[in-house]
Amino acid sequence: MGFFQLSSLSRSTASKWLGLVTAVWIQSISGNNYTFSNYSRALKSLMHLTQIELNNLSVAKDVGKAFGLLAGLASDRFPTWAILLIGSLEGLLGYGVQWLVVSQRIQPLPYWQMCIFLCLGGNSTTWMNTAVLVTCIRNFRKNRGPVSGILKGFVGLSTGIFTDLCSALFADDPSSFLVMLSLIPFAVCLTGIFFLRESPPASTAAENEEESKYFGILNGLAVIVAVYLLIFGFIPDPSTLVSRVFAGGLLVLLTSPLVIPLHSYFKGLPILDIEEEGKEPLLQNEEKVREEAGPEVVVRRRRRPVVGEEHTIAEALSTMDFWILFVSFLCGVGTGLAVMNNMGQIGLALGYSDVSIFVALTSIWGFFGRIISGSVSEYFIKKAATPRPLWNAASQILMGVGYILMATAVPGSLYVGSMVVGICYGVRLAVTVPTASELFGLKYYGLIYNILILNLPLGSFLFSGLLAGILYDMEATAVAGGGNTCVGAHCYRLVFIIMAAACIVGFLLDILLSFRTKNVYRKISASKNIR
Repeated sequence: MGFFQLSSLSRSTASKWLGLVTAVWIQSISGNNYTFSNYSRALKSLMHLTQIELNNLSVAKDVGKAFGLLAGLASDRFPTWAILLIGSLEGLLGYGVQWLVVSQRIQPLPYWQMCIFLCLGGNSTTWMNTAVLVTCIRNFRKNRGPVSGILKGFVGLSTGIFTDLCSALFADDPSSFLVMLSLIPFAVCLTGIFFLRESPPASTAAENEEESKYFGILNGLAVIVAVYLLIFGFIPDPSTLVSRVFAGGLLVLLTSPLVIPLHSYFKGLPILDIEEEGKEPLLQNEEKVREEAGPEVVVRRRRRPVVGEEHTIAEALSTMDFWILFVSFLCGVGTGLAVMNNMGQIGLALGYSDVSIFVALTSIWGFFGRIISGSVSEYFIKKAATPRPLWNAASQILMGVGYILMATAVPGSLYVGSMVVGICYGVRLAVTVPTASELFGLKYYGLIYNILILNLPLGSFLFSGLLAGILYDMEATAVAGGGNTCVGAHCYRLVFIIMAAACIVGFLLDILLSFRTKNVYRKISASKNIR
């Protein structure tokens, strides 16, 4: 192989890792849907809302994710850059209008119009997440757990990043917070447009091993970012100087993953014996094998696929396994969203005037749940063929314990409960993403992923809009000027007990799915151990 061919291959590999780094940046700013509690009290006060009306605004935000089906359909028809551009413009409009209202530059809009703009803001993240997840899981298909964990991990950190930056630079001002939600994702997505694209996946054991090492480095850097955010969150009343130093240090940490594509590029230059494999996506290779196998394969392609093979959307939706995964996912993320959307009111009910620490705790511990479960589940698939859904089952039980703890309202329970819910919510997201691709294939993964994500608006409506909103208003008292309030452990006790019961249902479904898919994971384990 000549030098110029070598240089081209080195650039291709480095470009794939540079794309992953920009994907990490995009995920670092795409968790804005989880930050509603940081400015919900301002909306409630300005618009004189009851708790049900406020909760339904948060539901409207999550309903935006239901239109993520459009992003899923577009992911098979449009390039990554176009999907990112749509998401960034939509977020700029949705959160920009909310900023105009909260900053009182315009009068509060009618309630139905506010619902539309919150819906636009919520939908913007589905375009960003679809572009990032579909592209990166195809690029790193032999390491689906780690790539899902790292990307979903930074989504979890994004709430902490936004919250701590706002606290450091703007003293938790909700108006300034919404400016950040409007402008930063737009700017970062413009960067991703130039660098994030599909690249050939690893095709040899050596390349897979190198990917694993790089993911280990990324995980380490991500943990440093998480600990850094956690430390700042516990500093009481930091000075302006300390806050600005923190913001500068955070930006340095977020740019540090660039060492990976740089190392990949310079490492590849002197290598002289490199195979020409891996230049086509795996799905194309699979089609080529099928064409060369003869007419026998044509007959096999007409039969109904079994779990673990490529499914069309209709085939996936007609399987029991899909709906077991769907409902168990609802039990986990729906109840988790109810806590995140209502954290402002939960904290107020328990006597905390500032809930930013609880928002940050949920975000940061959610990161640990995502990043650890992605890598650990991948390790145990390779070593023991452990089905990924077992990790979801474990998270459901732990999440139920967290809800029972918050229902007791003992001193410190909200701190511990925030961490437990964050960890378990993170596990559900990071484990379910690769599970869907393993059970139903990658060909239509963009749309399958967005169908599963319908659980976010559905869960938000059921557990936040209906359950939490109605039960809170039953306990609340009216206040002068409109709206209502509730103070005391009784405000959310029944909500937490019912959500704990939902976690038990989710646990049983995950155990059932683990038994039904154990043969799939045996095959995946065997393929990972081939040298």
